[in-house]
Amino acid sequence: MLPEIDLVITFRASQNNGDKQQALEEARRAEEQYGRLVQILSSSGLRVAARRGDSLGHLLVFVSCPSNRLQDLIKRERHSDFLSGLPTTPVATAEDQLAPADRIRLVHALVMSMPIDGGLGISPDSPDWDLVESVMTIHDREFNEHWIHTWTTNRWVSVKEDHLREQFGDSVAMYFLFLHGYTLALIFPAALGLLFYFFGSPYSPIYSTLIVLWSIVFVEWWRVRERKISLQFGSRGSFRVEKRRAQYVEGFPWWKHELRMIASLPIIALFAAVLVGILTAIFVVEAFVTTLYSGPGDKYMAFSPTVLFVMLVPRLLDVYQSIMTRLTAWENHAHQSSHIASLTIKTFALSALVAYMGLVLDAFVYVPFGEEIMRMVQTWLSKGAADIDIAAATLNATSLLNATEHTKRILEADTSVALNAGRLRDQMIAYTVTDQIMNAFTEIGLPYITRGVDSFRWRKSSRKRDEKQSDHDLPEGEEEQSSTEERALVEQVRKEAAHPEYDLFEDYSEMVTQFGYVVLWSAIWPLAPVMALVNNFFELRSDAFKITVHVRRPIPVRTDTIGPWLDTLTFLTWLAAVINSALVYLFNYRSATPATPHEAAKDGGAAPRKLLTTALVIAFLASHGYIALRAVVRHCIEKALWHASEEVRMSQQGEREVKRRFLVDVAGTDVGDDEHHVSREDVIPHHPSEEKVDGLASFWDYDEGMQEIQRIEKSA
Repeated sequence: MLPEIDLVITFRASQNNGDKQQALEEARRAEEQYGRLVQILSSSGLRVAARRGDSLGHLLVFVSCPSNRLQDLIKRERHSDFLSGLPTTPVATAEDQLAPADRIRLVHALVMSMPIDGGLGISPDSPDWDLVESVMTIHDREFNEHWIHTWTTNRWVSVKEDHLREQFGDSVAMYFLFLHGYTLALIFPAALGLLFYFFGSPYSPIYSTLIVLWSIVFVEWWRVRERKISLQFGSRGSFRVEKRRAQYVEGFPWWKHELRMIASLPIIALFAAVLVGILTAIFVVEAFVTTLYSGPGDKYMAFSPTVLFVMLVPRLLDVYQSIMTRLTAWENHAHQSSHIASLTIKTFALSALVAYMGLVLDAFVYVPFGEEIMRMVQTWLSKGAADIDIAAATLNATSLLNATEHTKRILEADTSVALNAGRLRDQMIAYTVTDQIMNAFTEIGLPYITRGVDSFRWRKSSRKRDEKQSDHDLPEGEEEQSSTEERALVEQVRKEAAHPEYDLFEDYSEMVTQFGYVVLWSAIWPLAPVMALVNNFFELRSDAFKITVHVRRPIPVRTDTIGPWLDTLTFLTWLAAVINSALVYLFNYRSATPATPHEAAKDGGAAPRKLLTTALVIAFLASHGYIALRAVVRHCIEKALWHASEEVRMSQQGEREVKRRFLVDVAGTDVGDDEHHVSREDVIPHHPSEEKVDGLASFWDYDEGMQEIQRIEKSA
């Protein structure tokens, strides 16, 4: 019979340094910290047992919570929920069945939360526990196999939120419900895109209007949907009982926290400006290579923009991510949810620029001003050609003369003919098809490759270690004490400990970025929603596969929202109204002459600038129309789906039942189910006849306050 394991604490006792003196000091420090770890866990009522990890000095500390201690945690949490106004149920008894995710969450909160919140404060982020690498939990293999089998064999699976929540907690269940709802909602724009692709035309004002309206309806629908889900989960308002972070500094003034958040804005703006500059430079190089350059190595020069992007952009984003992580920690957020929200907004701001900046430059720079830009490049090259002529005449260099001839051919190129009218469409196809295939490979295929490489390295290092160590180095009797099942369990935990932690940011970021492509740019290529729908059909399954196979089991977290991503979606719907109106006007511009942006560009550049200015004015008016439209949609959805919903009614009924039981326990008075309010007479019995008999003299003879407080303590 295998033990019931709630948590596994990975403890790194040695860094395998070559210096013997340093290794000895590390061993002494590890011995002190490990002894303190075991003592704190054991004294709090938890069972503790350690096993060797994947290397020398690496320990797996298994933690299990006995049933009596678990009942204390349940009572404490439900009392806290009641006092904080969360939806709650009567205190559980010993026979109640607790969901696996709730059990893990309670034990994890006990271990990780700070002593001021009633926890043990054992956190990898705490300087007192620098040898604790992580606090993880292990997968339920039986559930994972059943879940994967169900999702891979059925053509379309309805998400069972109760099953997901019981295994992985509120946050993961909320993500899959969002993904499932978003995928179903994509059916409408996908059908609309097919209709306009075959029977309409790009940049259709009708299509763009319907897409913007759909985006508003979807976001407002989800705003209500997540509230209803939180009522079903019983997590509505869970931020009120959130534990404090280990790095939080007590007594920190609120204004200093706000000033530190504001201090990050100039740094974000600086990195955004640098990123825009890099992307613009790459855009100019790409336009030059594809439009003007036809010299030696032109086939290879076509890859130069991609090479520049790969060399510069990821490194800039890595530096930015590192700085933003430190800045967010410096802001001193009290709770993990606000910390993650702040870091998410900072991180997604630049990733969105990378995703959409190419399309912005093409739509609002390349198309209206492409010929002017190419003429500027030609003028710049003409000056260079004159310098080359002088140098060639002086040095009589054949290579310079050849370069001059090639430059003259560039100067004679007709840029108005060379501009690629289908550039925007090609980019949309690349973003919505190629990038999604690459993301799928990164999530599913790449982890197998990296794990194979890591496994090969580990086997190679373990062979060297085995040559230095023999079997008598093992603790005496270890092989006899552990059964075959136990050894298999420990080996499985070692493999899971080598997996990375699950990061919800990556999955949300991928879906929100895709939503942006659909609502912002699908007017260019109406099949974009179709590609998104097909991708998400497989995304539901690939994310489930990733969670169960490629990453550690997520630590359950209570939540009642998708967090800052809802605000991001709202912002994208506003931006969709702005960009779609500008695109429709810019690319469907009709007048006597000129008829198109390319023809308008022949008027010395004045017509394109006027065209773009008018498009900006129209976009400004569309943004105000969006505000009014969103208010109407939000009001209608709130009335139709929230106020009279079954979830709201059941929540109100549950709160009333809890309060009724509280009154029964405290005041000894019941309230009928048909009552709609509780009056003062229901709580405090009133007997005027007794007052007349006793008189006022006996009123001060006794006090019921202490007795009532003791009754509350007993009922609790």
